[in-house]
Amino acid sequence: MFKRLKEDIKNIREKDPSVKSALEIIFLYPGLKALRRYRRAKWFYNRKRFFIARLISQRAAKKFGIEIHPGATIGRRVFIDHGVGVVIGSTAIIGDDVIIYQGVTLGGTGKDTGKRHPTVGNNVMIGAGAKVLGPVKIGNSARIAAGAVVLADVPEKATAVGVPARVARLDGHKVHLLDHINMPDPIAHELIELEQRIKQLEELREDNK
Repeated sequence: MFKRLKEDIKNIREKDPSVKSALEIIFLYPGLKALRRYRRAKWFYNRKRFFIARLISQRAAKKFGIEIHPGATIGRRVFIDHGVGVVIGSTAIIGDDVIIYQGVTLGGTGKDTGKRHPTVGNNVMIGAGAKVLGPVKIGNSARIAAGAVVLADVPEKATAVGVPARVARLDGHKVHLLDHINMPDPIAHELIELEQRIKQLEELREDNK
């Protein structure tokens, strides 16, 4: 337990430049406290002591504003920064070295059964207010932009943005996105082609007179 706590403190110090001391992290970081409560709840959950597990998780949610279902699977060195409003569903799987900011939901759509929540790879960053919904997969080293709503898989080393989210960058390179402001109008395009065809027919008729 102390080894894991030491690892978490080291991880937070590396990722949060505002940290002044280890004591600050231990006593004042709700994300760390919520994860520690989650691990305690997970211990009971794995032993089928479901009521106690949920009791621990719900008390933690009330106290820290971070709701992590004890059925979720969370890897090592996960950093929940700020944390208020974070919700992690029961079948969610989170890899190692993941950063989750405030207001993030790893939830379900209400349409799936069994595996209902996301699977997040290693070294993923999920921005503030992002929603990742359903049994989607987020690849290793992916980035989910703040406020994005992810409803489909995101490949490794990709950056997903928007509502619904689409891949804007892949392995550091821009991916072309359709410009919704200057979108082509298919009806107008057809009318222009029709007008040109009529003009050609009129010219052909004039030549045959």
